[in-house]
Amino acid sequence: MQHLSEQEILRRKSLEELIKLGIDPYPAELFKVNVSSAEILKNYNINKLDYKNVSIAGRIMTRRVMGNASFAEIQDAEGKIQIYIKRDEICPGEDKTLYNTVFKKLLDIGDIIGIEGYVFTTQVGEISIHVSSLKVLCKSLHPLPIVKEKDGQTFDAFEDPEQRYRQRYVDLIVNPAVKDVFIKRTQLVNTMRNYLNNKGYLEVETPILQPIYGGAAARPFKTHHNTLDMPLYMRIANELYLKRLIVGGFDGVYEFSKDFRNEGMSRFHNPEFTQIELYVAYKDYYWMMDLVEEMVEKIAMDLHGTTEVKVGENSINFQRPWKRFTMFEAIQHYTGVDISNMDETQLREAAKNMGVHVDAKLGKGKIIDEMFGEKCEHLLIQPTFITDYPVEMSPLAKKHRSKAGLVERFEAICNGKEICNSFSELNDPIDQRQRFEEQLELGKRGDDEAMVLDEDFLNALEYGMPPTAGLGIGIDRLTMIMTNQHSIQDVLLFPQMKPKK
Repeated sequence: MQHLSEQEILRRKSLEELIKLGIDPYPAELFKVNVSSAEILKNYNINKLDYKNVSIAGRIMTRRVMGNASFAEIQDAEGKIQIYIKRDEICPGEDKTLYNTVFKKLLDIGDIIGIEGYVFTTQVGEISIHVSSLKVLCKSLHPLPIVKEKDGQTFDAFEDPEQRYRQRYVDLIVNPAVKDVFIKRTQLVNTMRNYLNNKGYLEVETPILQPIYGGAAARPFKTHHNTLDMPLYMRIANELYLKRLIVGGFDGVYEFSKDFRNEGMSRFHNPEFTQIELYVAYKDYYWMMDLVEEMVEKIAMDLHGTTEVKVGENSINFQRPWKRFTMFEAIQHYTGVDISNMDETQLREAAKNMGVHVDAKLGKGKIIDEMFGEKCEHLLIQPTFITDYPVEMSPLAKKHRSKAGLVERFEAICNGKEICNSFSELNDPIDQRQRFEEQLELGKRGDDEAMVLDEDFLNALEYGMPPTAGLGIGIDRLTMIMTNQHSIQDVLLFPQMKPKK
């Protein structure tokens, strides 16, 4: 049974009273809006004659009832604006019920109304709307969290901080600045899409439910298809399908994909996340580094008008060119240890000496990855390319053209976290099969993130894939940086949350 607070009970009684008065609290007919609050506030002083007949709708956020006249503040999708209501003007006849009863007693903060009127400036200089008619559009049955203002800033008063994420709709109402994060996220995606479209690359869609998961080292979510009576996996990446399209003859394809990984959660990890993957034929990872620099620099300019972005206490500059380190150079730079010629036993000993815990089931590549993650990554604040990874870490990347034991791979690190990953893609089907088989052996050793063997993908490679550069960029993490957000939950409209007890 639904438990109602005292305020919620009172709002339901107000709802019943509205209905008794013949007022539909949830009308179906269209309410015509001809202006937004932001447009009025921006342009009224420039041309007052344009705002003699305005029609606007919004949510009541504050009220000051003063006898026969009242002020209120309504909030629409663009912002807030003050309205002035005079009893005898919205109720010109004998019946003053709409003002005396409906507005003063039965409407609450949070209710949505539509008004018509004209714009004027109050004696204290505030642009406001003088209301000539008022219509109830939606009765709110829950009170909003109390909003506090200090030094010109607005703060919510959620008793449970997680309520912001569990009830994002409430967060957006009482913290309208949150909306700007998601507007910038969409602008970021649009910048990337326009940039790639202008280069002639094709946006495509590939399967989310896959019979074999692949393209990354991660644990999948598993489900079952009843009609086919077979297991299916939610994709951990879309890489292998996009490469099939390069085999099929497309020169450049990309996809903004929802991917799913059945792993831990943190302020940098959500089980459902968004990334863009791009594959371009006849290119290599050097070419792709140049593209990443150019595209991300453009994102910063489009969102902020500058290449410098404030992230926490750091000022990050995305202006090209970015710093470049090989992985071995980075580890040596930050630890003083050259691991480039070490075997697995020596690596374990070096990790131990560095204070890096390494599980016995991890292979050589994962040991190096642990070293880099603990000793280097968090120190890379300015955008930096880390290049030339050990072959064991990158089963889908082409072996380095001049450095034995390495692959042509880079990651871009920024603000201490990876934001993208790229290869000169492995297109030798015999080498690829051997790499998959090595992954199977790691799986037998207990590495539950080792890749599985995909026979159909190998079959596609055997038809011939041209030299190709591939790229994956995490949209969520890049948005965190570009909007100065501390947690991935702040850039996801509806992040995954642990159930409330």
